Amino acid sequence: MSEISSKAPGERRFGRVNWLGLQTLCQREIMRFLNVWTQTLLAPLVTAGLFLVIFTIAIGPQRGDVMGVPFTSFIAPGILMMTVIQNAFANASSSIVISKVQGNIVDTLMPPLSPLELILGYLAGGVARGLFVACAITIGLFVSTGLVPQHPAVLLVFVLLGAAFMSALGMLAGLWSNKFDQMAAITNFVVTPLAFLSGTFYSAEALPAGLYEVTHFNPVFYLIDGARYGMLGVSDANPGLGFIVALVATAAVMLAAWSLFRTGWRLKA
Repeated sequence: MSEISSKAPGERRFGRVNWLGLQTLCQREIMRFLNVWTQTLLAPLVTAGLFLVIFTIAIGPQRGDVMGVPFTSFIAPGILMMTVIQNAFANASSSIVISKVQGNIVDTLMPPLSPLELILGYLAGGVARGLFVACAITIGLFVSTGLVPQHPAVLLVFVLLGAAFMSALGMLAGLWSNKFDQMAAITNFVVTPLAFLSGTFYSAEALPAGLYEVTHFNPVFYLIDGARYGMLGVSDANPGLGFIVALVATAAVMLAAWSLFRTGWRLKA
């Protein structure tokens, strides 16, 4: 009894960080997508390959070089990053929505986990899935096209930032959504347009004046552009600026998610 009373108000018996709880949540989120790897890892790899094949057959032979590289090589990093961000978003958002729909979100909320620990747990799953997908696509690109990352460290940094940014965005979407159709609406009308209209299949230099400026306010554009620099050594924008924009955007979305977890918005009755 004296041991309990000696603790300061709000101090947890296991210290500032619940390492065991955090590790358990991270493992749960990672094992959740590994248990269905054909859907979460193999399917994105096949989809990315189909995109590459279709665009190569339909446009590749007629299209000249873009930014000094063949069109097929130009779109490859965009397809890679597009697949990473879509899967990172889906991992975090689906985990929360499925728990809410099935009514077992309480199993995540009842353990003594702080809002930051909850965010880090969900983030681990999304980033791990994004990294797995990125590695698989990079290997596939090397086998099929011979592409080797020119700046692998830069590519890794932008892949991690992209997965973290979209995982945090997925948490916000999962917290807001109470039904699967609400989640599907966000995916169809927000995530997919962001992925397709951020320089995945074209250079920003080809855009008209108005769209060119608007594109440069989109964090996903910098993620795709940074991945392209890491893979090919060419980019529309300065990679250093892209890193700063992506880092600030990721921090802002994580802060918003932390605020909602702290208040229990749409989680607690």
